[in-house]
Amino acid sequence: MNAPLPPIYFYIPPSFWPDDLPHTSDENWAGFGLGIYAWTVQTYLKLQDRGVDCQLTNQLPEEGIIFFHANAARGAKIFPSSQRLLICLKAESVVCAQAQLHVVQNPCEVGQGCHFIPHWPQPGLKPRPPQNRFKTISFLGHRHSLAPELLAPDWQTQLEKRGLQWRPVINTNRWNDAQSVDTRWNDYQTIDAIVAIRQFNLKRSGYGRKPATKLYNAWLAGVPAILGRELAYRAEGTVGVDYLEANSMAELLTYIDQLQQNLELRKALIEAGYKRSQYYTSAAITQRWQQFLDNVAIPAYHRWRECHPWQRQVQQWQARLLNYRDRTRRKLSIRASAPIKSVDRNGQTS
Repeated sequence: MNAPLPPIYFYIPPSFWPDDLPHTSDENWAGFGLGIYAWTVQTYLKLQDRGVDCQLTNQLPEEGIIFFHANAARGAKIFPSSQRLLICLKAESVVCAQAQLHVVQNPCEVGQGCHFIPHWPQPGLKPRPPQNRFKTISFLGHRHSLAPELLAPDWQTQLEKRGLQWRPVINTNRWNDAQSVDTRWNDYQTIDAIVAIRQFNLKRSGYGRKPATKLYNAWLAGVPAILGRELAYRAEGTVGVDYLEANSMAELLTYIDQLQQNLELRKALIEAGYKRSQYYTSAAITQRWQQFLDNVAIPAYHRWRECHPWQRQVQQWQARLLNYRDRTRRKLSIRASAPIKSVDRNGQTS
């Protein structure tokens, strides 16, 4: 006889509970520009739409599978019990000492208790219509995600010399301030190429905790992307095939010139990106969430409940040890962008 399905919750503490909630997962809601709501509210709505019995709550349930964003653990009393399986939506934080499992947004972090599910693409995305125009270059994201050189006047001057326009949509909001998120991140209709580079002159691929969301969005929007040297991009895409990688301003300008002068290159990048994008649609990611629930989370919940108390205690000590190790790495200045392991697009490590 099959065990009954456990209740499934997405928990947001009262201190983070938003003033308003979207009606659908496809709504261009400002809160989806912040990780805590993109991972909790959006996932809850997507799963609910597919018939998964789950709840969004601001009260910590006494039992069941409980998903919570890493930021929600700051100051909140979230702790496991014999009836609770805690799953941390890790984002860019260190592993959580309270959680038995983690969902990570970068495939390079797959490991003990850490399972990769791609970050959701931009809700309500408006793709670029097919056309030969190449005029407008943009960046859509937070200010701290853009290299200082791309905020300097000389960058815009270089584009203007080529007859191009720089029209970024940049947010300067705090990480927990949904009111200041720019809701134009979904509109790619007048954008002809995306530039998203956090840092130039990296000696090796970095940013092992960052997702490849900007690449997914570019693919889905039908827009060529020039991106930085990041692990997630390399794991999910193929440099020179479905996106371009620039590690210096000189490389970036060379690729801008190539895209401007070579229509066939633009079309090839867009076509290859479209093929890859089918793995990162909302429907495809929702299916991965359902597989995670069926194959990982629900079996783990039943195993956790059946454990002897000493076994649960050992697992909790292991979680604390992982948390300590992760925090120590940061204290030793091994930055979040340091490579964790080599991972190919299928999630295979080496």
